Amino acid sequence: MSLPLVSIVIPSYKPGHFEACLKSALGQSYPNIEILVSDNCPTETIKDMCAKYSGHLIYQRNSALREQNVLTALFAAKGQLIKPLFDDDVLHPFCVERMVATMNMDPDIQLVFSSSQVINVDNERTELRRPYQASGSMTARDMQRSMVLGMRNFVGEFSTIMFRRERLWEIGRHLFRYHKHDCTLGLADVAAYFNLARDGKVFYIDEELSYFRHDQRLESNSNVNSNPNFGYCFSDYIDLLIESCDIGLVAPEELVVMQPTVDDVAARLSGIFPMVGRSQQRFHDVLAAQRAGAAS
Repeated sequence: MSLPLVSIVIPSYKPGHFEACLKSALGQSYPNIEILVSDNCPTETIKDMCAKYSGHLIYQRNSALREQNVLTALFAAKGQLIKPLFDDDVLHPFCVERMVATMNMDPDIQLVFSSSQVINVDNERTELRRPYQASGSMTARDMQRSMVLGMRNFVGEFSTIMFRRERLWEIGRHLFRYHKHDCTLGLADVAAYFNLARDGKVFYIDEELSYFRHDQRLESNSNVNSNPNFGYCFSDYIDLLIESCDIGLVAPEELVVMQPTVDDVAARLSGIFPMVGRSQQRFHDVLAAQRAGAAS
């Protein structure tokens, strides 16, 4: 079996659970790994933790914030395959081994993800994320259509995926942009999955290979109280729907069918998150333009 170099990339900011995260990377069964830590912590805490394992990882100090820290870390990877890992998440010991075996099956597989568990601050399992009942592949097109028409991210967070470095470099710095819409403030992960999988296949492994930590006390994009841009996680679903129609992934008649769903989301959330109302208006403008075009 081919043993390509895998880069486990850890963009880090929060030290609270970092050492457990790092140990899960160090404890992988797969033998050909580089571990890259990109440290944006305002204190020396993460640097000091990394010093204890200095012979087993590559450490870089990074002044870039949030998504720029993520991008800088990913583009520093040398491996043929890249495994992101966020600083409070944890990998199963066989995670990389299982994912590499899957990528080796078919060169058309551009993105791999797996079942995962949500864990709390005490490492207790709180929610199983198992979108399918068996392992299998799908086209990138099918994945994208399912996500935009279902307004859901069944892949999960960055810590549950593996992808090819070559594809990342093809995309360049616009990893979080889908067609004309920039998802950096909201569904950056979903836009990245669409770009990374483009024109290829996606494979789901029905094994619990990663653990996403949900701790409301920590600064995280998934915590509404610490993320001022949290509303974009909802409005971007509407914008991704519009962009998907613009490129022909979603048919105009499917956009019409989605109107009640979009209006329901806006009715519930636009009073809290104004960007949802703005995206709803763009959606209605597109529908109006389609009707005008059909009538002319």
